[in-house]
Amino acid sequence: MGFISEFKEFAMRGNVIDMAVGIVIGAAFGKIVSSLVGDIVMPFVGMITGGVNFSDMFMWLGDGEKPASLELAKEAGEPYVAYGVFVNTVIDFIIVALAIFIVIKMMNSAKKKFEKQKVEAPAAAPAPSAEEKLLMEIRDAIKAKG
Repeated sequence: MGFISEFKEFAMRGNVIDMAVGIVIGAAFGKIVSSLVGDIVMPFVGMITGGVNFSDMFMWLGDGEKPASLELAKEAGEPYVAYGVFVNTVIDFIIVALAIFIVIKMMNSAKKKFEKQKVEAPAAAPAPSAEEKLLMEIRDAIKAKG
């Protein structure tokens, strides 16, 4: 089997296509969660902590005076540690993990309900007893005479 035909067989499997769809949806979901954290959750956290903006928090490692914002630190080209961005990323991860946990929990519950409701195939009708066979023969004989 050639390399190209083997790759084509691999790529056309249902699992690979399902995985690709999952990655695309996951990337879009990641953007939504990042917006949720950056635009909705963190402003409330900042309000609770007295106006602290985590996305702008950093530790200056460069020479000279610490810049007023993370943007200015980036422009300075000196080393810095953006731990506020890391805090936002950790919160992103926790929200994504929680959402995935909830979805999987719901899917498992639905799967269990579906398996309980699954109707088993009806059992084959039992073979007629000797008495029933005799009665059917008598009936058939009467029909044949009449």
